[in-house]
Amino acid sequence: MPGFSYKLEDDLSHKLGWVMFLRIIFTSLLLGSTTVLQFSEKSFPLTGSLLIFYGLITTIFLLSFCFVFIFKYIKRKLIFAYIQIGIDTFAVTIIIFVTGSFASIFSFLYLVVIIYSSMLLFRKGSVVMAVLCSIQYGLLIDLEYYGIINPFSMDGGNAIVNYAWSQVLFKIVITMAACFAVAFLSGFLSEQLRRTRNKLSTLEDRIKRVEKMAYMGEMAAGITHEVKNPLASLSGSIQILRKEVPYNPEHDKLMQIILRETDRLNALVNNFLLFAKPPAGNIKKIELESALKEIVKLFEKDKAGNSKVSITSEFSSNIWIEMDPVHLRQVTWNLLLNAAEAIEGEGLVGIKTYPLKHNYACIEISDNGCGITDGSMQSIFDPFFTTKSRGTGLGLSIVHSILEHYDTWLDVESEVDRGTKFSFKVERRDPPT
Repeated sequence: MPGFSYKLEDDLSHKLGWVMFLRIIFTSLLLGSTTVLQFSEKSFPLTGSLLIFYGLITTIFLLSFCFVFIFKYIKRKLIFAYIQIGIDTFAVTIIIFVTGSFASIFSFLYLVVIIYSSMLLFRKGSVVMAVLCSIQYGLLIDLEYYGIINPFSMDGGNAIVNYAWSQVLFKIVITMAACFAVAFLSGFLSEQLRRTRNKLSTLEDRIKRVEKMAYMGEMAAGITHEVKNPLASLSGSIQILRKEVPYNPEHDKLMQIILRETDRLNALVNNFLLFAKPPAGNIKKIELESALKEIVKLFEKDKAGNSKVSITSEFSSNIWIEMDPVHLRQVTWNLLLNAAEAIEGEGLVGIKTYPLKHNYACIEISDNGCGITDGSMQSIFDPFFTTKSRGTGLGLSIVHSILEHYDTWLDVESEVDRGTKFSFKVERRDPPT
């Protein structure tokens, strides 16, 4: 859904802002602690390691301020996050190199980077960062062990020469294993947290939708009863007048218009009443495949459907549910009609069923039409809301109201100019004996 993707982008932007802020705080602490250490050791002349360290701190500061400056102009925040965190892994490698390489106590910073990468980039991102950290650490220690590079350290020593290759390899493997272990664990926890937040967000939207629909339903029930009686009186009075008043072509034409519009209003009121208080219905066991095939066949012959739209069906066999056949027809018909009307010219509407876990089945109706914009997504279940030139805007409201009686709801996925998919799940039942 577009709305959902925007929530993810907003969440990533918020987290990136915090990471940039905390990076500046960390760099400031690093600068402060290095300065205090230098003055406490009375080593006022800058050694090579201190020069690199101060250069690294300055570079991180400059990069951080650049990130903050260009942040609002970056559209692809995900790639921007990967670049930032990738640079952080390289900065950690330099810190380790400057503080003694093999003997450095700062190798744990790799784990910190991996942990916050999982918060921004989830499992995939944390694994990518674990690979980067492992490669950089392995190369750093190998180059030091073979004497290709000499690590800088605060005391000027080189601790790796005092260890056998097996011990060096052991530390490399342990560090890499720690990186991947933290990546998988933090990635798993981040994925779980994201799923939980998504479920809570979806549930909150559904609760708000149900509350709004319940309020509208109560109001609608009262209004429709008040409107229905005058309409019946009006229609009956016109029919009596038409029979008793001497025939006049002009008057008869006006009476026909009144009767036609009265019938249209009466149909609208009946639909509104169906939305407000769907009848309990006659619940029975239905074999889903045969029932939906019949509905699709009738829809294809009906003038309400778009004649240029092709309907494809994919039904799983032997799925039985308990539902009023009239309700199933109303729900399916309205969703098919909604899909067909979303297509201008030729297009494709698909309907399929398939089993789900925990003894449920899913009914899915999709189209390759115009899709639903973010602005409309929040209002598509509101009565009389429609973006089409024709129609009352009650179809989805009625579907939602009927499904609510079966303790289920519509899920919507849509992309502008790509199409929309409506789906709902129903509980499966054993076939009748």
